[in-house]
Amino acid sequence: MPLPDLIEIVPPPSPAFVSITVPGSKSITNRALILAALSSGTVTLTGALWSEDTQVMTECLRQLGFAVGVAQDLAEEANRVIQVEGLGGRIPKAGTESSPLELYVGNAGTAARFLAAMVCLGEGCYRLSGVPRMHERPQAALLQALRSLGYRVDAPGDRLPAVIHGTGPRTGACRVSVAESSQFASALLLPGKVAGWEVQIADANPDELPYVEMTCRLVESFPHSGGNFQVEPDASSGSYFWGAARLMGKNRVEVARWPSSGWQVDARYPDFLDLPGEVSRESDLGDSIMTAITLASLENHPVRFIDLGRLRLQECERVQALRTELTKCGASVTESGDSLLIRPSILHGAEIETYDDHRMAMCFAMLGLRIPGMRLRNPRCVRKTFPNFFRKLAGSPPFGLGAIILDATTGRVLPLNELNAE
Repeated sequence: MPLPDLIEIVPPPSPAFVSITVPGSKSITNRALILAALSSGTVTLTGALWSEDTQVMTECLRQLGFAVGVAQDLAEEANRVIQVEGLGGRIPKAGTESSPLELYVGNAGTAARFLAAMVCLGEGCYRLSGVPRMHERPQAALLQALRSLGYRVDAPGDRLPAVIHGTGPRTGACRVSVAESSQFASALLLPGKVAGWEVQIADANPDELPYVEMTCRLVESFPHSGGNFQVEPDASSGSYFWGAARLMGKNRVEVARWPSSGWQVDARYPDFLDLPGEVSRESDLGDSIMTAITLASLENHPVRFIDLGRLRLQECERVQALRTELTKCGASVTESGDSLLIRPSILHGAEIETYDDHRMAMCFAMLGLRIPGMRLRNPRCVRKTFPNFFRKLAGSPPFGLGAIILDATTGRVLPLNELNAE
């Protein structure tokens, strides 16, 4: 049974101790799937996230003709063991100019950008499309870089939907701007060695460079001739449970197997449980800055969040969304340019619009662990990156937080088996 359209979080009592596991990193999983398909052997990914975004990527690889096997991962129910038979840079299937091979990417920015570069190595035509919001998100810098390498890309307004004409590997150099998204550079770096591309990065945006560094380090360490690769837990997803520690007691909640590779910028989040007076999206945190923004009203001093422009270009206009929904809850929030100033406030419950944005839903669900009356519209949107998120909230300690989740329309308590986002 799918999650209801409107749910309410009932705060739990503070647990004695809880250790939460979170699913694998979305960013690493989708990068690893591309590298596995381009490898020259069979690659087995363990700890791989199994959510809407990674399922979209997996299905696109199958549409391209790759053999992809998926099995349960016993360590975490939202992970899978994924086996990909790499073909050394060859793309098995393609369409024609009159009938391109259709690849549906949903609202997955990683799939949209990474596949756009990868299919250039094929011999034929591919049409990439997604949900309406994906058709609004930036693509121009990547598509222009692909054209500079000699590939034909038909994309009105340089956005999706786009038809890409693959002509195989073409040795050459390109320059790509990461001012709007690091995924443009990562898309080119992932197949770069197989394709013979030399990639130069322009307009380096400090808040995007950690994701480029992640790609480079992943390419260096990946088993390109076949083998095993372990995907580490997702630090952005883990931030909600460090946030729970801030709400329920810092010594009562931990996130198990916290990543220590240094690949994920949001692995810094535990250092921000007590917020300083200023936090930057460029130099401090990645997407987990949304977690910090949601909790900032509970500090005993004002907190200014700066360099938030990147948040405006993602699943929704997140700066405006955070300001709007926090204000509903009684928070004092001032938006100025690409910054938010949040002052100490007494919060109350409210009906939250999630904007079909997984991170908005999880941020305000987290807040509901302490603030009674938090109701979320369209909670199913968490399926994008964390389909069993609400099961973690409602599971019994020491492996869940013990919250009660209600169907807000009927008041019925939702059992664990109805809390997966499908």
